[in-house]
Formats: sequence, C-alpha cells, structure tokens
Amino acid sequence: MAPSSARSRAADRERRSGGRHSASHGHAALTPYLFILPAFSVYAALILYPLARAAQFSLFSWDTISPAVFVGFQNYVDLARNEELRNSFVHAFVLIFFYSVLPLSVGLVIAAILNRAKVRGMTFFRTVIFLPQVIAMVVVAVAWTRLYSTDGSINALLDLVGLGSLSRAWLGDYLFALPAVGLIGSWVETGLVTILLLAGMGRIPRNQYEAARLDGAGAVRQFFGVTLPSVRGEIAVALTLTIVAALRTFDLIYMTTQGGPGTSTTVPSYEVYYQAFQLSQVGTASAIGIALTILIFGINLVINRIADKATNDVAS
Repeated sequence: MAPSSARSRAADRERRSGGRHSASHGHAALTPYLFILPAFSVYAALILYPLARAAQFSLFSWDTISPAVFVGFQNYVDLARNEELRNSFVHAFVLIFFYSVLPLSVGLVIAAILNRAKVRGMTFFRTVIFLPQVIAMVVVAVAWTRLYSTDGSINALLDLVGLGSLSRAWLGDYLFALPAVGLIGSWVETGLVTILLLAGMGRIPRNQYEAARLDGAGAVRQFFGVTLPSVRGEIAVALTLTIVAALRTFDLIYMTTQGGPGTSTTVPSYEVYYQAFQLSQVGTASAIGIALTILIFGINLVINRIADKATNDVAS
C-alpha cells in the first residue's frame, strides 16, 4: 500500500506541475500579442474598419439620399465593363512608368555618380535633390501648370531653340496631357529614389570596389557587379513607395487637369472622388477604391517576394 500511495502522490504532483507549466506556457505565448494590442487597436480603428466599411458600401447602390439597395458584386461587374473606368486603371499603369521606372533609372545614375565622385558638400546635394519631396503637391501642381501653359517657360524655351512648332497647351492636349502629368511625378519622385539609393551605396564596403578594380573591372562593370546587387533592398523599397504614389495619385491630377481633357488623364483615385462626390455613386466609388487597394497590395507583394528571393540567392 505504501509504495502504491507514494506513486499516486507523485503522479498527482506531476499532473499539477504539468498543468501549471501548460498554463504558464499559454500565458507566455499570449504576452507578445498583448504588447501589440494597443497599436493594433489604433490600426484597426483607423485603417481596417474604414476599409471594411468601404467593402460593405461597394456591395450596395447608394446615392447618399435614397435608401441603399444591395446589388452584390454588380458594382465590380460594372467597373470591369465600363471603358472609362477601365481606362483610368490603364492611365495609372502609365503613371507607374513616370513615377517609378523613370525615377529609378535616373536615380541609379545620379546616386552612382555622387557616390563614386565623393563630391564635397554632399549634404547640400542631398537637400537639393530631396527638395521636391518636401514641397506641398498643390504648390508643385500650380508651378508646373504655369510651366506647361501656352505662354509658359517650356514653350518659351522651345521657341528660343527654334522648335516653336512643337509648342502646345501641354495639359490640354489629348496625347501629351498624361505624359506631362507623369513628368511632374518623375520630378517629385527622383529625389526620394536617389536618397534611398545613396544611403544603400554608402554602406557598400570599399574593399569590394578595390577587389573589382584589381580584377580589371571598369566603372560600368563595378556598377553592375558590385553596386547594383548591393542595393536590391533599397530598390525594392523605392519601387514600393513610388508605385504606391503612382496608383494613389489624386491631388496632382485634381490640380492640373481634373481628369481632362475629356477623360485622358483620369486615374482610379480621381474616379473615386468623381463617382462619390460629383455623381453620388458611393457604391461604384467604393468598388473602385477596393479594387485599387487589392491592386496595390498585389503589386507590392510581388515586389517584396522578388526582392526577398534575390537577397536570399545572393546570401547563399
């Protein structure tokens, strides 16, 4: 009896200690979530809840006055069928070239030159290059509208060099209005991209360039063999920021062309405003906003996946 009782008491103690261990382990597993709960609550209240409400509105036909009518995914079907709305997304992809691809190409060249030349007064150059980012977009739009006007500086310069036949009202031309707006975006985003790339290039060990020079690599080969692989992370960040800026641009379009001439410069963000506040089609506006959100998320997911894969390949 005594050995049996001892074993029973030992088993009870083990069960109680195991229960306490499981409880403490459970509390420890919840601790990280408790720390992020305040920040997540703010994020949910300010971002996730409005996004969920927009998704809800996108399933209704509502003019803000009459009772809302549930239509399911009809707003999304109309979005796919409406040529003007589809074209607004096409225009946004065109702007990606001007906001992202062009600034990245120019920024790589400028950053590589500044990093290699080691010019004096780098702080001054960084400030000048980054300056367009700190100017309010409304001010930028007004200034460039003046430059693009028929009697603006661009046409005056064309007249000066004997190319006056090319002068036009750039923002009023069906063919050139969208590229003209895109070039404003290029001017704004190039500084941001250049600063990001300069920061990445500044962390590259100098001995890598010295080793490349000893192997007979010139400036171009050093750029593609050393510089470019080392700033893949910065390139991914630059692409993410600039593509998001291109897809959600509204203030620049509103201040320069308001989607015109005709609908040649409409973009999804402007269509959200136009459908909701001009036509009172809240359901359609919400559907455009949700579609744009999904598009931005998908593009950024692809960029980050490619960047992570490239980084892992280099590390291995």
